[in-house]
Amino acid sequence: MKNPLETFKQEDLEVQEAYAGLVNTLVDSKRLDPKTKHLVYIAMKVVADDANAIKFHVPMAKSVGATRDEIKEVILLSLTVVGLKGVTNYLPQALEIYDNS
Repeated sequence: MKNPLETFKQEDLEVQEAYAGLVNTLVDSKRLDPKTKHLVYIAMKVVADDANAIKFHVPMAKSVGATRDEIKEVILLSLTVVGLKGVTNYLPQALEIYDNS
């Protein structure tokens, strides 16, 4: 699957570069470690119902040391915000991505 941010870049480089600058500033911040940031992103993307982002953030979280159980836990936390929807829509997908990345 093509990275949607690549399409964004191809279609409007100026806006994409401004957006990338904001993202890079947030990523480069030292207030949270990289693993925690990716776990938070996964939780936020589950709540936002953003399946595409899960495909990218789960491998990134794994690459910085997130365990399968940590991925599972942040998705289970969505129960208190969106109910079963977050778990049923994303837990199987995220764990399969984790296992295959």
